[in-house]
Amino acid sequence: MMEHKGISLRPFIGAKDYEVSRGFYRDLGFEETVLSPDMCVFKSGALSFYLQNAYVKDWIDNTMLFMEVDDVNRFWQELVALDLTQKYNVRLTPVRTEPWGKECFVHDPSGILWHFGEFKK
Repeated sequence: MMEHKGISLRPFIGAKDYEVSRGFYRDLGFEETVLSPDMCVFKSGALSFYLQNAYVKDWIDNTMLFMEVDDVNRFWQELVALDLTQKYNVRLTPVRTEPWGKECFVHDPSGILWHFGEFKK
């Protein structure tokens, strides 16, 4: 059996409007590092993802990311306080309870669906 010994996993996501998405992710609390004119990496602690200046509608419309957070209720309150719906015209869906835990949702400015969740302990 293969032993991965992975260090990190960094998905690549696209953007319909690259500059708008960059601002959105900075406002969402991610730290941005520009890698080239068409790509940057956003980090939160040990977690990170690449944002590309690339848009393929079918790809973007079918992209979902799940980020586990320590307290989804706290995360939701902080998320709402950012007023992202007014600034970026994005959709937020409040915390809901599932058999496995709780999660809330954010559609980014391009339509990428983020799940922010907390697993039952």
